[in-house]
Amino acid sequence: MSGFDETLLDDADETVRVRFVVNDRKVACEVAPRETLIDCLRNALELTGTHAGCEMGACGACLVQLDGRAVHSCLMFAVQADGAKIDTIEGLTESGVIADLQAEFHRRNALQCGFCTPGMLVNAHELLSQVAQPSREDIRDALSGNYCRCTGYEAIVDAIDAVAKARREGGGAA
Repeated sequence: MSGFDETLLDDADETVRVRFVVNDRKVACEVAPRETLIDCLRNALELTGTHAGCEMGACGACLVQLDGRAVHSCLMFAVQADGAKIDTIEGLTESGVIADLQAEFHRRNALQCGFCTPGMLVNAHELLSQVAQPSREDIRDALSGNYCRCTGYEAIVDAIDAVAKARREGGGAA
């Protein structure tokens, strides 16, 4: 006898039912207790706009809004989000709340390969929801957890700054 407990193998196959409101739709998923939120969103719900980058919470590609706050979905187990309201880049796009940010990112060429863009937009949306007129330093600070290898960030900061000014002057979505 090896002393190995065979019941541990049975527990490894166990799933848990979780329920969320994702992009204003009620959903339920069967997940392994160790499955991350990003894996649930991408695999079970087929919401692939949220990107899996470093899977260590350092790059910001996996950002989603959980109960109105930006969180790294790669660092969170899906079971931890049970009962939460989750907005992915798809939901924020469909609702139109980031249309002005998306248009300004496009206009200023603040996206190139696009891998970091969903996380950047989620972060920018959260910042502008909290601070009506952030300084350029505030914007840079808010984006400090988002990595971009293509743009050099200046166009991204310019885009967010322009949207903040347009919103303040009534020329964009609030």
